[in-house]
Amino acid sequence: MRKAVAALGAVIALGVPSLAGCGEPKAVPADDEYAGSEESSSGNGSDDSAGWKSTPNAASASGSAATTADTGDYADGTYKSSATYGPVGEDSIDVSITVAASQVTDVQVVGHAFTSVSEGHQDDFIAAIGGVVKGKPLKDLSVDKVAGASWTSDAFNAALDVIRQEASAARTDVSGTGE
Repeated sequence: MRKAVAALGAVIALGVPSLAGCGEPKAVPADDEYAGSEESSSGNGSDDSAGWKSTPNAASASGSAATTADTGDYADGTYKSSATYGPVGEDSIDVSITVAASQVTDVQVVGHAFTSVSEGHQDDFIAAIGGVVKGKPLKDLSVDKVAGASWTSDAFNAALDVIRQEASAARTDVSGTGE
């Protein structure tokens, strides 16, 4: 019995110091293809240090995906953007917003979930988002934890940032004061 207790004591004495770094408040990802969501943007989208990346798709109103400042003056049309999110960027949504007279008249979201839990959050978000944003001005539109889906809501906001820029660029191009 004493030998078993002594052996257990030795294991604990040797094992505890090796666990000293386990309580670190910040994880450092490995340097490989699965190393977190620190993705860099090519200038055509917006990056957020929290792990959301939004990239513009072709804007149907102007055919331009140029990134410009949000002027708050938007061309009518349908604009699309995608955003990835999650601890390692494993989830994404495709967002399509239709704008008329600077108001959101339609919203479509397609979710691409990695897990069934994420899929449930995305499904709840998609079912509720229309009632939250339709009829609202595009300028300064932001959602906060729609249907309990905080990460999906944050990704939607990242996509909205790109859509506002595209709609502003389209308006500038249409008015002749742009590029």
